[in-house]
Amino acid sequence: MEKRERLVYDVLVVGGGIAGGESALNLAGLGYRVLLVEKELSIGGKMILLSKVFPTLDCGACITTPKVSEIARHTNITVFTSTSTSSITRKGEHNFEVELVRKPRYVHIDDCTGCQLCEEACPVSITDEYQYGLVGRKAAYIPFSIASPRAAAIDIDNCTLCGACERVCPTKCIDFTQEEEHLSLTVKSVVVATGFELFDPVKIPRYGFGKLKNVVTSMQMERQLAPTRPFNTILRPGDGKMPDNIAYVLCTGSRDKSVGNPICSQICCMYSIKQAQLLMGSLPMADITIYYLHIRAFGKGFNEFYAQAQDMDVQFVKGKVGKITEKENGNLLLRVENIEEGKVIEAEHDMVVLSVGILPNLDLTESFKNESLALDPFNFVDQADMMASPAKTSIDGVFVAGTASGPMDIPDSILSGGAASAETTSYLRRNTK
Repeated sequence: MEKRERLVYDVLVVGGGIAGGESALNLAGLGYRVLLVEKELSIGGKMILLSKVFPTLDCGACITTPKVSEIARHTNITVFTSTSTSSITRKGEHNFEVELVRKPRYVHIDDCTGCQLCEEACPVSITDEYQYGLVGRKAAYIPFSIASPRAAAIDIDNCTLCGACERVCPTKCIDFTQEEEHLSLTVKSVVVATGFELFDPVKIPRYGFGKLKNVVTSMQMERQLAPTRPFNTILRPGDGKMPDNIAYVLCTGSRDKSVGNPICSQICCMYSIKQAQLLMGSLPMADITIYYLHIRAFGKGFNEFYAQAQDMDVQFVKGKVGKITEKENGNLLLRVENIEEGKVIEAEHDMVVLSVGILPNLDLTESFKNESLALDPFNFVDQADMMASPAKTSIDGVFVAGTASGPMDIPDSILSGGAASAETTSYLRRNTK
């Protein structure tokens, strides 16, 4: 394995989503040398995969891609994708030693033109994780059309090493001799912007996710609504039919002690209402029903957005979905405790969307070696002084941004990223000559 000399930066930002990107841009704009580390093949986080944002219905990608482009070309920002942090050791004030592991892409990014000829030539088809399993992709592939960097990668675990991609590559940028790199660096400060994980609804067997073909997650529906979507319209995965009666099940994996996530994820109500409005535009004849316990429309313009969905004839049913079963034609039968009517009802829908909640991302917590990064009771990064210094953590010189500290929507994540960069700047200027 290649062992590089120790690299030196002012700030390490772990996570290339909207919060990490905001922090990196702010710090770089002040002249600090920033290393932005992202475990995926592209920066942009989950936001770059969204359709529109609530409550304004602005294009998610239109907000994200300019920031991603600015990050990629900023002279003070170095971006490492496919890279994870194996250890962070605090040696003193303004002194952290970090070890990184960079996985091989098997493509020289600087030479790749994004022509996709390797995709066309590759004979191997597998499930596309960036489309959340709705379609397939090749073992040689570009993650998605607006990825940054927009360069191919080889999925070596599924590659047959047939050489078809190498033969058609016009710049000869494919290199199967690449190996995992171990990088050492010294930084003065660290920003933790590792984001969140989505709840896996397989943990709630009564909803049938993974077994019932037309039960999907909210992120799978989001991909069908996005400009870079896999299909040209909304289709149910079981048979490719355009659905005309769609149900949403809110609080799937949120506010539920039985699955280990007792807190509200804060965004599920609003992104479900957003998707319902977008579906009314994409499928004007469709009926949309949202099964909920409580609607949390707490932010600026949120309640008006909720009322707008009601005016569009989205049906809201206050009730707990007890079980989902499948009929022979692929339609789904929901057994629901209707709280307002005080009785159990059954309702048939041809597609069900599970509005999954937010879970903490624990990837980085074990990386801190000589000091422990404190977590709150729900395993998000603990904010040492939430009111006065919301980005401050239990480790001096380490700051938290975005949903690494708890559930929040996109505007709050951007504000959190800004707060983290401000606190980091204050720390870097402390006791420096």
